[in-house]
Amino acid sequence: MNGYQRIRAALLGEWPDATPVMLHNFMLAAKEAGITMVQYRQNPDVIARCHIEAVERYDLDGVLVDIDTATLAGALGVPVELPDDQPALAHGARLKALEEVDDLEPVDIAQYGRVQVWLEAVTLLSRHFRDEVFIRGNCDQCAFSLASMMRTPQEWMLDLTDPENKPRIQRLLEHCAGATSQFIRLMAQTGAHMVSNGDSPAGPDMISPRLYRAFALPCEKLAAECAHEQGLPYALHICGNTNIILDDMLQSGADALELDSKTDIDLVRKKLEGRATFIGNIDPNGVLALGSPQLVETRTRQLLECFTGNPRLILNAGCAIPSTAPPENIRSMIRTARQWQGPRDPL
Repeated sequence: MNGYQRIRAALLGEWPDATPVMLHNFMLAAKEAGITMVQYRQNPDVIARCHIEAVERYDLDGVLVDIDTATLAGALGVPVELPDDQPALAHGARLKALEEVDDLEPVDIAQYGRVQVWLEAVTLLSRHFRDEVFIRGNCDQCAFSLASMMRTPQEWMLDLTDPENKPRIQRLLEHCAGATSQFIRLMAQTGAHMVSNGDSPAGPDMISPRLYRAFALPCEKLAAECAHEQGLPYALHICGNTNIILDDMLQSGADALELDSKTDIDLVRKKLEGRATFIGNIDPNGVLALGSPQLVETRTRQLLECFTGNPRLILNAGCAIPSTAPPENIRSMIRTARQWQGPRDPL
């Protein structure tokens, strides 16, 4: 099997010939190519080269094309900081007061230059790898996360506490969901094999499960439905300990959940069985960036053993891998997956 076939099999619940590996490694890929973040985010040819070199360096099965978490926010008018050596980030509110949502006009995100850079980079990678390496085109943020940047996270959390704000909250979420859906439809034209969104402010570290179900989950469902309308599988990423919302996240219709190391992998295995593929969830900081190759091997083996009898696993870090992760740690994780000969039947 090639990389595309391995990941495709894992998404369909079929057995690949080896556990597939697709890393959230854009910062590391740029550093190893000698590229700064400002050079990376400005040039689709550079983005493509960084990921092509990473695939060749580590023999990866897939590419996760990511740039930052503030591209869609910028397209919607949120002030964005663009540091030379770090990914872009939202820096201030688009809406100083929630009442300003009444004056929002629809936005054509295709007119925003940084969206076009992202799309062109995925197009270049799709043309280069075709159906040999799996291409996941991340589509930045889901609506709840975007809304938090439109208002700033602090003000957004306060908005959610007042029941009288609900009509305007829904209006803002609809505005943001429209931007997310536009990005998914545009990404579907690049040749990507899969699309995804992040929605980490919707996790239990920030809001209650009740608020998640009321405000975030409906928008995640819309994103998954939009992807499926384009004929593409959809992955949803939420940081933090998501144990108490796993059942809710599965209601989104996502084909895969990408979760970080704070989430209990035994619970993930139980909850996702026969319903969705798991992407993750080696600790990107404490293990991949700061741990030893031996610790990386141990954590990788624990994850592989947990998924004995279940083919629906795509090995990855639980979130973006820091640029400081040593190459020997990345190789230890991949080597462990390649050499894994665990039984296919449940223990």
